[in-house]
Amino acid sequence: MPIGDRRSEALGYLQGAADKAKRRGYIPFPPAFVIAPEGHDSPPPLARLIQGGRGGMVRLRLYMCITMMATQKPFDLRRPPGPNGWTQMLALDSRTGPRRVASNLKWLADNKLIELEPQWGRPSAITLLSAVGDGEEYTQPRDGARYVGMPVEFWTQGWLLQLSPTATALLFALREALGGYEEPRYIPTMRRRRYGLSPNTWTEGRKELEVQGLLTVKREPQGDFYDYTRLRNAYELVLKRLDNPPSWT
Repeated sequence: MPIGDRRSEALGYLQGAADKAKRRGYIPFPPAFVIAPEGHDSPPPLARLIQGGRGGMVRLRLYMCITMMATQKPFDLRRPPGPNGWTQMLALDSRTGPRRVASNLKWLADNKLIELEPQWGRPSAITLLSAVGDGEEYTQPRDGARYVGMPVEFWTQGWLLQLSPTATALLFALREALGGYEEPRYIPTMRRRRYGLSPNTWTEGRKELEVQGLLTVKREPQGDFYDYTRLRNAYELVLKRLDNPPSWT
C-alpha cells in the first residue's frame, strides 16, 4: 500500500481512538517524563524512548498512543489493537510493522513504562505504569501541580505520523520549558541539559519544527546595560498550527 494510503488509513484509526477515549483539549504527561530532576545525570524517559533511530520512532508513537487511549483508572487497554492493528494506526509497512510493534511493546514493558498481561486468544492487555519508568502505579498527571499538555490534535491531525522522534521530543521539551508563556523566552543551558537531548538533536528538532510552522526562534539580547550583553535564542511555540494537518513529506 502506498505511503499516502497508509497515512490516510492511519488517520482514521487515530481519530477513532481519540473519539472512543473521549479525548478533548490536552493529553497530560508528567514533567518527570520530559525533564530530569536537578542534579540527576540519567536522562528522563522521553530521551531514552527516542534512542535507536527507527526503533525509537515506533516506541515513542506507541507510548503516546497508549497514553492517549488509556483514560481511566487503572489506565489500561483490555482490548488493545494487535500487532496488525498498531501497524495500521502508525502507518507502518505491513510486512515489517507487526514485528517492530511487538519488539517495541516488549521494550516499553522491559523499561517499566507499561505492563503486558497475556490474554487467551487476544493481544496482551496493556496497563500504563508510572511515566518515570520506576514500575510504580500510573497516576493521572492532572492530579499533580503541573503537567505537560499535548493537544489532542497532535494525534487527530496526523502530527504523530509526520514529526520525527527528534522533533516530537523537542516539542515536549519546549512545552515544558515555556509553560504558558506566549512571548519568546530563552532557555538556559543547564535546563536544556536536563532534557537529555544532545545539541545535534536539539538543532535538528528545531529545524523541523520551524519548517512545519510550529516554532519561531528569535535572537534577543540577554543582560542589562551594565552587563555584557549577548544575543541568544528565544523560543516561541505556535501551537495553533497543530489545529491543521502538517506539511507531509
